[in-house]
Amino acid sequence: MEMVVVAPPAPGRLEDLRRRFFATPLQAVLSLACLTIMVFLAWKLLNWAVFSAVFTTSGGPEACQAAAGACWSVIAARWRIIFFGLYPYEEQWRSALACVVVVVMTVLSCIPVFWTGRRIALVWGAGTALFYVLMKGGVLGLAHVGEEAWGGLALTLFIFVTTCLVGFPLAICLALLRRSELPWISRTTGLIIDGVRSLPLISILFTFAVVLPFALPQWLQGDKLYRVILGSALFFSAYQAEIVRGGMQGVPTGQEEAAMALGMRYWQRIGRILLPQAMRNALPATINQFVISFKETSLVIIVGFFEILASGNAAYGTGEWRFAYVEVYAFIAFIYFVFVFSLSRYGAFLERRMSISER
Repeated sequence: MEMVVVAPPAPGRLEDLRRRFFATPLQAVLSLACLTIMVFLAWKLLNWAVFSAVFTTSGGPEACQAAAGACWSVIAARWRIIFFGLYPYEEQWRSALACVVVVVMTVLSCIPVFWTGRRIALVWGAGTALFYVLMKGGVLGLAHVGEEAWGGLALTLFIFVTTCLVGFPLAICLALLRRSELPWISRTTGLIIDGVRSLPLISILFTFAVVLPFALPQWLQGDKLYRVILGSALFFSAYQAEIVRGGMQGVPTGQEEAAMALGMRYWQRIGRILLPQAMRNALPATINQFVISFKETSLVIIVGFFEILASGNAAYGTGEWRFAYVEVYAFIAFIYFVFVFSLSRYGAFLERRMSISER
């Protein structure tokens, strides 16, 4: 007679919580103590940020100083400086529209129908060109606004987008050069990549912004903004090149050998066989690199650019709002959180869609 073994029922949620946090008396005491501290801190934060906060500008800074909570009135009074920086007041609609263009471009890039090299290049190229025309002006009846007047969120997004737009193709080229069969090419490329990766980004930005003009003729110097973007793109490409190369190493060598046996040319093997699978393997690390690059845009404040962090400093650093710096930084942190969290959640969605995490 065959014996049937019945598996024990899966523990319920309450039983699982009891086993994980209240298995022993000491563990129960520690869990309750941690829970009490978390509830206390959450209540204090909620009371400061919402219940006791001041949201309107009717009472002015005096009403904020008299209140026990946060002073969100500084955001209501100085939001234009935070978002637009030094951009001319009457032209700030162009800066706002340029930010919308970047968001739309990013959303289109996340739609699978645009996941081809030609379409994604068209979306990013057209979006960046439209962003530049809106910000710079000088055509289509738009007043000219020089790069020295750009600032706020628009400048942060511009640096991030152009860094990725220039750095990503450069990263693919560096990855391909490093796996070249010619030793002098692969070793030279590896030396360049490792040399850039060994330097902090701030030193590269300082070099491109301040030192490089002394080594270049006047006609080759260009604007400081574009030199900083080039340095940021070089730093991005060095790290992304290693990510792409790691993805290539995850592709079985037999596939490329089979493509060679079928008579496919080099660029056909790279574009149709190797790179699609390599980018699929490298997707989690690539999303992480995009997140890091977006956060690193705040470093350009060191070389004199009025990005969103510098705009926040100006929002509370002048006039009667000097006491409200915590609220300004909290608001800027929330803006960074929205963009970074959206990128990370989209990366998690792509991992589930492509089943990368199961490999």
